[in-house]
Amino acid sequence: MLVTTTYLEQTAPDQLRPAVEPAEPLQVVRAEVPSPEFSRFLYTAVGGPWSWTDKLGFTWNDWLIHITQEGRETWVAHHRGTPAGYAELQACPSDGGTEVEIESFGLLPHAIGRGFGGHLLTRALTEAWRLHERWPTLPPVTRVWLHTCTLDGPHARRNYERRGLVAYDTRTHEQVDAAPPGPWPGAQADTAALRDQR
Repeated sequence: MLVTTTYLEQTAPDQLRPAVEPAEPLQVVRAEVPSPEFSRFLYTAVGGPWSWTDKLGFTWNDWLIHITQEGRETWVAHHRGTPAGYAELQACPSDGGTEVEIESFGLLPHAIGRGFGGHLLTRALTEAWRLHERWPTLPPVTRVWLHTCTLDGPHARRNYERRGLVAYDTRTHEQVDAAPPGPWPGAQADTAALRDQR
């Protein structure tokens, strides 16, 4: 199976085009206490339907090391008290400034189709551009970037581009075709049924 990955970026904060506020309440807060259990939950619950597998083999200690790196932040969206999605930011000092990767971004199945993605991405980009203000050892942010691939949700790239991210590179590679792992083995959420239960 061929998978195409597209890399997108912003090089100035004024390139951000905010999304409209969602019709339903959505609170986005930073998870400031490192929790490998919570980070793994977010990774599998959001990424399971889209074949996120890179970190499935992480041990508890691997997760702890991962989430306590300098300049790494997790921002979590909550809908009526329940996690709805998250964005994970990672700073990388470069010549003349700090680059921030939005390393993970997405919604849990029950939150898809409610207008939350644009709002969460707006907040993630805003906080990425301000990351150096919370990490005084880092120089100012000069670039924010992320990548998406053809295995991701069908609206992912469109959301990124609507928020002002611009594609700068595309790469294609061969990958073994396998069923998405789900949030736990064999589990695939019925998104429509979940929405109907709200």
